[in-house]
This record gives sequence, structure tokens and C-alpha cells, in this order.
Amino acid sequence: MEENNSMQLFEDKAIRTAWDEETEEWYFSIVDVIAVLTDSPNPNNYWKVLKNRLKKEGNESVTNCNQLKLKSPKDGKRYKTDVADTEQLLRIIQSIPSPKAEPFKIWLAEVGRERIEETIDPELAIDRALETYQKKGYSDEWIHQRILSIRVRNNLTEEWDKRGVKKGLEYAILTDEISKAWSGMTTRQYKNLKGLKKENLRDNMSDTELVLNMLAEVSTTEISKAEKPKTFEENRMAAKKGGNIAGNARRGLEQELGESVITSKNAAQLNEVVTNMIESVVSAEEDDIEN
Repeated sequence: MEENNSMQLFEDKAIRTAWDEETEEWYFSIVDVIAVLTDSPNPNNYWKVLKNRLKKEGNESVTNCNQLKLKSPKDGKRYKTDVADTEQLLRIIQSIPSPKAEPFKIWLAEVGRERIEETIDPELAIDRALETYQKKGYSDEWIHQRILSIRVRNNLTEEWDKRGVKKGLEYAILTDEISKAWSGMTTRQYKNLKGLKKENLRDNMSDTELVLNMLAEVSTTEISKAEKPKTFEENRMAAKKGGNIAGNARRGLEQELGESVITSKNAAQLNEVVTNMIESVVSAEEDDIEN
């Protein structure tokens, strides 16, 4: 667990945070959030009263919060402080009667409505994903690859389900085996290379990285179908074989190019490069017209 030195800012007010690399989860100081949303002169007491009320309502998941030693803004010393993960924090915000909390409540209601609609009509989820990627500045070509990668991943997890692989830890172990075999890094190491924390790794891959990752997962799926592994160790070996196929393709491509196809750039940096290239082309065309 590491403290985020830059903290998080909301309305120019600091909220102390901590990042747990093992669980890939942010934790937020509850009293800091309460101080921002309520303008209470005593956020510690506000949280004490709210926590007791939530306990009486039977909300143990929210009230059994973790405690971390966070630095006090008053004296710089570290004190045990109640912290909440994102899910817990949103539930707490729902219970705060404040105009500043209302936008969060409206957003939660909208998200809930969208999830119910997507359950009835799954195509809506794809449409919203396309719209989200477009708003973030991804190219149409990249978006096509990304949507395809989702289907490839789903096919792989369906195959794992058939072979008795358990969701959660076992999925993560096999995913790391695939990643290490084709890229030389675990998922966490790959994220660290790109400066990511909670963000989705695939959303921060270049076209080439995304294609190689898909090749690794498609290969693993097909090998699993052919070999029909019965134990977790056999599934692990199939994952390694699938990853190696993409790893060989990566090394062959790098040998031809004379450079690595794995980049430390994340989505923001990759999109900036594309934007700069487009602007350069447009600028050159405008110069030609003017001349």
C-alpha cells in the first residue's frame, strides 16, 4: 500500500488517498470526502454519527472500513484514518444529504438505469463502449480492434469455464502466464511500464500490442480446445503455449523492424502522437493551398 503524494483534488480541496498495488484499488480518506461534500466544521464527528446510522441499517460492508496511517495536514504526522474503496465511498455518498453530493447520486442513478437496460439489450453495452472510445479520441481502426479483443477475451474465458478454471485468482494467474509468454511481463509489470494503476491495460495498448495480445489469447483458446486440459496446471501450460506463439511473432516482427513493438506510452500519449500527426498533415496541406 502506498500513499499518493499528489493526493486527489475536489473543488481545490485535498483528499488523501492510498493505492494498493496488490488489489489494484484506490482508498480514500472518508473524513476528507465528508469535509468537501458537507462543509462540516467537524467531519470526524459527522462520520462517527453517519457510521453509527449505517450500522443500525445493517450496512456492515460500508462500516467495516479499512484503516490506514495517513499524514495529517495539521501536524504532518501519520494517524490511523478510516478509508473506503470506490464502491464503499459511493455508498457513503448516497447517505450524505448535501447539494454537493446530489450530482454523484444522479450519476449513480443513471449508471444503474444503463446497466438494467444493457441486461435487457446487451447491444446497448457495445454501442455505449463505441461512443465512450470515440469521445476519448481513439481512432476508428483502434476501436474496431478493441471491440474484437473483447470478443476474443470472452471466448477464452468461456473456454476456461469449461475446463474448470475459477474466476478471480486463477483467471489472473493464467492471464499473467499469457502476458509473460508474449510480452515478457506480467500484467502488473506491463501496467507499471505504461504508468497505469486502475486503468485497463488493453485500453492503453497500441494497435500492434493489441493484435499480439489477441493472437496470444486466440492461440490459448484453440490449444485448450484441442488439448482439453483437466487440471489447473495443464491449463497453465496451455496458456504459456498460446502466449509463446504471439511471443515468437513479436520477436520476428521486432527483428525486421529493428526496434521493440512494446511501448511505454499509454492511451493519452498514443492519442497525442496521432493527433500531432494529423495536425502536421493538415498544416502541410494548408501551406500547399496557401502557396
